[in-house]
Order: sequence, then structure tokens, then C-alpha cells
Amino acid sequence: MVEVSAETTRHEYTIKEAAALTGLPASTLRYYESIGVIAPVGRGVSSGHRVYDEEDLDQIMWVACLAATGMSVSDMRTYVANGHLGPSAAGEQVELLTQQQRRLASEARQLVLRQRYVALKIDYWHAVAAGDDGRAELLSGEARHLADEIKRAGRS
Repeated sequence: MVEVSAETTRHEYTIKEAAALTGLPASTLRYYESIGVIAPVGRGVSSGHRVYDEEDLDQIMWVACLAATGMSVSDMRTYVANGHLGPSAAGEQVELLTQQQRRLASEARQLVLRQRYVALKIDYWHAVAAGDDGRAELLSGEARHLADEIKRAGRS
């Protein structure tokens, strides 16, 4: 913690602390900075080490949220650059986020299909354990059909 004035206290964090607070590894923080996903971080005067402030952590947190959605590094870099442009980039920002929303919806549909597949396989093995060959065969067929559906969904 560095004292700025008698009334204001400014918190500063090491890269290790920033990583712990944001959930991103230090190597990712360095990488994101090197490719322009996050703004250059200040350096300690005597040590030359990265020193993060609250504003840096805020930026890293929203980048971490985008990364958690599976957004590509390239799209995150575009999003950050557009953010500095303000209203003139709003249309591109909306399109970028809309595309990400579509990707997430597709992933959600695929996840639901995979959950159904696992549930079928659980039922199949219960039937096998119970010696119910007819039910096991029926469930096996359903699982094959669902596996085909999963393949098709993965291509779309």
C-alpha cells in the first residue's frame, strides 16, 4: 500500500496478488499485456516489477470474464481496442458480443445433448446390471442415435 495523500490511500498489488485476485495465472497476465489485451501495467520504481492498481484489476476482471466465455484472444483484443473508441465502435462491439452469445448458445445445446447421452449410458448400465437385456438393447440404440445427433450438432 502506498500513501498518496493524507486522505487517499492507493492500493498496489504484485503480479502474484493480481493473479490470485483475478483468477488468471501470472503468465496469462504477462501474455495479455504483451499482446495488448490489457493495457501496459506500471512498474515499481526501484524493482521494475509490475505493479497493479485497482483500475488494472478492474480491466483484468472484465477481460477474465470474456475469457471465461471462451472468447478468442483476438476477439478480446478487438473488444478492448474498440472500448477505447467509445460510441463509434458500439456497433462492432454489439456484433462481437452477439457472435459470442451465439457460440455460447451452441455450446449449451451441445452440453445438454452430452448430458442426455451420459444419462442414457447410466440407464443402460443399470439395465445391464439388472439383467434386463431388452431395455439395455433399447437404450444402446438410443445412445447411438444421440451420438449421431451430437456429431451433427458439433458441425453446425
